[in-house]
Amino acid sequence: MYLSTSKICTIYGDSVDVLEPLFNSYGGRKEFYGQVVTVKCFEQIGLILDILRQDGSGKVLVIDAGGSLRKAVISEDIISLATHNAWEGIVCYGAVCDVKELSEFDIGIKAVGAYPVLAEESDQGEQDCPVNFAGTSIYSGDYIYADETGVVLSQEPLDLNS
Repeated sequence: MYLSTSKICTIYGDSVDVLEPLFNSYGGRKEFYGQVVTVKCFEQIGLILDILRQDGSGKVLVIDAGGSLRKAVISEDIISLATHNAWEGIVCYGAVCDVKELSEFDIGIKAVGAYPVLAEESDQGEQDCPVNFAGTSIYSGDYIYADETGVVLSQEPLDLNS
């Protein structure tokens, strides 16, 4: 199904939020959407790995890594796990590494930037907590819609056939 965040904004107007344009696209899938699962972790990947080991069908992981560009929280191995468990995409307020390899996976990945050093594997952080970045608050259970134009957030699932 073709997804256009511009059309979503035209149709749904003020009932959706648009994340500030902070993100670059790194995955092989340029359009993705799904129900949000949030995680807040600063320069740590243990909790991200735990979450991505779960079934991600119809879900998008939203990572609040504090905007850090000093350590990547997404790598080739992490995305391999995510695609194996059918996650639709990841929106990361932080960094990725393995940029060339990430583009070969059929998953949507939005992140602030890239950095070649991977974060440590510690379980510090919180899951399913509200996160706030890119000008909006995001909650587990919300819905993310992303394409090459932007990232849109809705509290309810949207009818993409409109």
